[in-house]
Amino acid sequence: MKIRVYYEDTDTGGVVYHSNYLNFCERARSDAFFDKGLNPILETGHFVARKLEADFFSSAKLGDNLHVESSLIEMKAASFKLLQSIYKDDKKIFELTITLAYITFEGKPQKITDDVKSLLNLVFTD
Repeated sequence: MKIRVYYEDTDTGGVVYHSNYLNFCERARSDAFFDKGLNPILETGHFVARKLEADFFSSAKLGDNLHVESSLIEMKAASFKLLQSIYKDDKKIFELTITLAYITFEGKPQKITDDVKSLLNLVFTD
């Protein structure tokens, strides 16, 4: 997914504010579904962030064009893990490893069915 850095994404110095990298990754996860004509909110539930680890390698600035790549790295019974990388040109500037839990609309964890596993593989595998 391509992202242009706008003024609203930056601090007063024109550097992307640290929490906006998480927003860029969130948009990329949603777009991965939308690009396949799907919705990230499923009939039986949805995914919420459970755990994340972020590494900042270099800063993005106002006007930069960024690219976010997302790949599925682990599937468990009720959660899955993604690796998301943000690039400026060909240089990796940010990396996020995020675990997403599958929950019901009432907020209770639930097992990821085989159908949902297949869907996740479709969405997050090239």
